[in-house]
Amino acid sequence: MASILVVDDEDLVRFSVRQMLEDEGHTVKEAADGVEGIAQLQSCAFDLMITDIVMPRKEGMETIAEAKQMQPDLRVIAISGGGPVGQFHYLELAKQFGADAVLAKPFKKQELIAVVDALVKRP
Repeated sequence: MASILVVDDEDLVRFSVRQMLEDEGHTVKEAADGVEGIAQLQSCAFDLMITDIVMPRKEGMETIAEAKQMQPDLRVIAISGGGPVGQFHYLELAKQFGADAVLAKPFKKQELIAVVDALVKRP
């Protein structure tokens, strides 16, 4: 199973995503924003990072770019429920910053697991 970092400023989102992933046997760590996420990446190697885009202190775009510099092989899923210019703009932009996949909030468990499985190439 994969080692996954979930970065989101919403406690309920982090909890829900963690539960979905742990139900599938993955090991999950959490960070409340990009600053915490980068600190986690400095101390641990992860197979995958799932990050929100709109967060305080360090936005998702900056977090993705910095994470990819630190761990070029890290797979990244960007998630967003929108913002001032709408979720789809943010999600498309996230791909330019290095996201391997994107999901619009709210998403279903099966959508998340399908994307995670595809990125970590789980048998």
